[in-house]
Amino acid sequence: MQLLELTPAEIVFLKTPSPPSGGLPARLTGKLAATLSARLHVPVQARIQPAPAQETAPMSPVWQPETALAALWLTRRLGGRDVAGGETFVPGSFIRTLDAVLAESWLDAPRDALPHSLAWHITAGLAQAMLVVHLPQSATDLTRWAREVIRHG
Repeated sequence: MQLLELTPAEIVFLKTPSPPSGGLPARLTGKLAATLSARLHVPVQARIQPAPAQETAPMSPVWQPETALAALWLTRRLGGRDVAGGETFVPGSFIRTLDAVLAESWLDAPRDALPHSLAWHITAGLAQAMLVVHLPQSATDLTRWAREVIRHG
């Protein structure tokens, strides 16, 4: 079987240096930007923001992308260029991708202190949106969840 040539986006993704191991937020921010850039075929910047408070911790991570980001994902993944409409639908493939990035980032160094929530301001071309994830309280629960995501991914 002959191997296919890498696309320019794949080459950029592979050459992107790993973010410094300054904790989960720093690792996850870099991996989110790199993964979204590669999947959306558009440069993506992610800036960590103060996260909204969550009253109760979930049993597993819960992602809350703004509709503009979900619409961008759906449009670009279906081959479109222009994002139109304010769809409230969040594709399962988007959540699975975010789950995989979080799981990999957590398993890279799971001894970090676990924040309750993380939030980012995402900029991709003309699109801007917030992305929030609420995390379990227990590092053990997050490790178990991350291993399950990697196993079934």
